[in-house]
Amino acid sequence: MQVRMESHEGPLVGTPVESISLFREQTHSKCATWGQQLRDDPDNFHQIERDIDRHYRLGAGRLIASLLRKVTAAPERDEHVHRVQQQSVAPLKAPEPRPLQVRLLCGLMLFVTTWYCAPAARKKKECEEEQAGLYPELAALGFGKGCSPALQYKVARIVALSPSIEVARKELAREGVVLDKKAVRRIAEQLGLQLLELRRREVFLWRAGNLPAGSEFAGRRVVVQIDGGRVRLRENKKQKGKQKGKNAKHQKQRQPSRKKGVRQKFETPWREPKVLIIFEIDEQGKMIKKHCQPLIDGTLQGPDHLAELVAFHLHRLGVARAELLVFASDGARWIWDRLEWIQRQVGIDPSRVVGVLDFCHAAHHISLALESLGLDDKARRQTYGQLRKLLKQSGWQRVVEELKGMSAGQPTDHAVWTELRYLENHGEQGHLQYVTFRRRGIPCGSGAIESTIRRVINLRLKSNATFWREENAEAIFLVRATLLCDRWDETLKRVRSTMARDRRIRWHWKPLLTTNSNADVAVQLQLPQPQVTQQSTTIAG
Repeated sequence: MQVRMESHEGPLVGTPVESISLFREQTHSKCATWGQQLRDDPDNFHQIERDIDRHYRLGAGRLIASLLRKVTAAPERDEHVHRVQQQSVAPLKAPEPRPLQVRLLCGLMLFVTTWYCAPAARKKKECEEEQAGLYPELAALGFGKGCSPALQYKVARIVALSPSIEVARKELAREGVVLDKKAVRRIAEQLGLQLLELRRREVFLWRAGNLPAGSEFAGRRVVVQIDGGRVRLRENKKQKGKQKGKNAKHQKQRQPSRKKGVRQKFETPWREPKVLIIFEIDEQGKMIKKHCQPLIDGTLQGPDHLAELVAFHLHRLGVARAELLVFASDGARWIWDRLEWIQRQVGIDPSRVVGVLDFCHAAHHISLALESLGLDDKARRQTYGQLRKLLKQSGWQRVVEELKGMSAGQPTDHAVWTELRYLENHGEQGHLQYVTFRRRGIPCGSGAIESTIRRVINLRLKSNATFWREENAEAIFLVRATLLCDRWDETLKRVRSTMARDRRIRWHWKPLLTTNSNADVAVQLQLPQPQVTQQSTTIAG
């Protein structure tokens, strides 16, 4: 690999010793200037401090460029390039040199000439599958498209934490990394798509029984909470009268190009991202982070996809050997109808599994039942308080009996019977035993998932006049979730490993669990029984 400054024909980057000597000379000459500026204007100390920090970061960038040139010049790198080309998961052509621009963490732009393996020619029937070339040297070091791994991670973190791309761009510029909005968006979304591809590959390894069970949550008290948020997507409007079949291609060719300055019309439908959080609790039912951090994940693809993600994560974290597994959520059917399937795939003893209906949601349905009966406000509040106290004392049968007595004579299609069936079904399944839950140190609410949706989705993805492409929303969601649950470094290590030999990104996948239109009957597909080990693994390729 050749590494140059200024341009592809510029001077070659020197050796590490030369870079250190040049930095020492430049620092010595600027030291007197900084001292004089500080004496003349003490109030400008903050700017001098930033200038010094910027100077040292540029010096570090030049040293990194020198080390990059030295390491890639070793004969072993050529062997690595040919080995990757021969052993690649996707067929690749023979390597050929190609010029490329890459930016380092400090903002320094390098002009490099490195090996590139283009995707091999495929048959027409196979062309539908996504193809991607590979820079073996840069991929082994974790480089993204035109940026170093450290810069990619920094940009993605700032984008995930900032309220908008423009705010992230300005913050990066203050730190000496000058990028336009498109570059900032591209770098952040690229990392998000890589995280999605890592997840998809690991899910398929788990399906095949090739992902050993972990041990992170083994022997612990574990809670899983699931819920849905709200995100607004941006979808281009379909043109009226669009033909299908053989004439569609010719029609597309005849369509006039959109006039310059005229925006494409689009729709902004609401979508519900399905979100999960897995965490450990103590004997009092409170979340603890001493041994293992919570895990947050989610998807826009649908409830069946989320059910498979829950089962996959529980296996990967070793929950099959947990002391206790608690499923706590609201009463949404799309959640409860899939829990039995999840338990079977994880392989946990049903006697160690507890289902909890969030107390606030259960009490809310009491209020809805009373409201449907048309009671005045005073009587409704008084009755609600009494029934809520009974519910908290696990007296759901008395609550149902009281409501049935008040609903006598109501027609069968009255709304009150819907609320009664809701309480009765969850009560018979043991989801309303709140006295027992408190005694065993099991949380009676789903506040953790409500907080997760607020922190991960509402504060970043859901705001006024913010619309997302589906893949961009999924990518930024996963970046922010990985960051907020403090699993950043371990996850990125797996990303670098899996992207080192295969850069293809296919974030969509079909779930194992498929449901009918009424979401009442599920097709139960049994997975191969994976080998259980004491340690989790990371994948490469």
